[in-house]
Amino acid sequence: MKKIKKKYVSNYMPKFKIPKKNKNRPNFIQNSMKLANEIDVARVELHYVIQPKNPQTGEIIKRYRRLNEHRACAFRAMVQAMLYYFNLSTNTVYASLEKLSDDCGLSTISPAGNKSISRASRLISKFMEPMGFLKSEKKWDNILGTYMPKIFILTPLFFELFGVTSKQLSKAKKQQLNWINNSLKKKGIKPLTEEKIYIKNKNLRIQKILEFRKSQHNFYIRQKRAKKIISNNEFQAKQKILKLLVKNYSLNELQKMGQGGLKKMVNIEYFHLKKIATMCFSKNTVLNK
Repeated sequence: MKKIKKKYVSNYMPKFKIPKKNKNRPNFIQNSMKLANEIDVARVELHYVIQPKNPQTGEIIKRYRRLNEHRACAFRAMVQAMLYYFNLSTNTVYASLEKLSDDCGLSTISPAGNKSISRASRLISKFMEPMGFLKSEKKWDNILGTYMPKIFILTPLFFELFGVTSKQLSKAKKQQLNWINNSLKKKGIKPLTEEKIYIKNKNLRIQKILEFRKSQHNFYIRQKRAKKIISNNEFQAKQKILKLLVKNYSLNELQKMGQGGLKKMVNIEYFHLKKIATMCFSKNTVLNK
């Protein structure tokens, strides 16, 4: 009798699906996605000449074989997804790991209704980051006392997978910045400098926190902390939020943000904490969209 092999992965042919609310992506992104689709990014020469390194220690990780086909398929889909959500101005992927996993068809749901994104997580932490295709930043959420989702920063090596050089990437970034500043100029708004873009990128972390707080993961732990902060009167709660919030920024960044900008962020935090504190969660509730 023939032995039945155990199912290795739930989705053998994952593929990135462009969201229904399709954003009009810059020409550079569209062209990059096309190039990455025309070439097999999982089998290019780079994979055979680069030695992966431990992101924390820098030590070389020995590889004994090429990507197996399951991970190769996942990698092809992930490259497309990361390009789609890539922001040229900040080098950042504007999507959480969960969102990337969902859009690539890499997420799985257990019979109990629990979602797993481990396949996407392993692809990034065990392969893409050690190979140098991206860097990830994981920061602590001072307000709710949990880690916020990782932010992914694509490196020039990522674009070399499909033949885009560092020079071409740099040129595209300048063109994108000029386009943004010309649009701002027409509206009578001051142009963005590299310094302002850096702060914008840092503010993205706050945005990611707010999105992550809506997800199921550790929801009740975060809700308990939110209730504790909101249990004070509004003034005391906002003072608490202010003290925790400023830890995310340097003194120089806070000065540039100004009192008005900081006050606005405190108000946004207060509103979201109130929402979390009163939110009812069930397995049928979709909170992460």
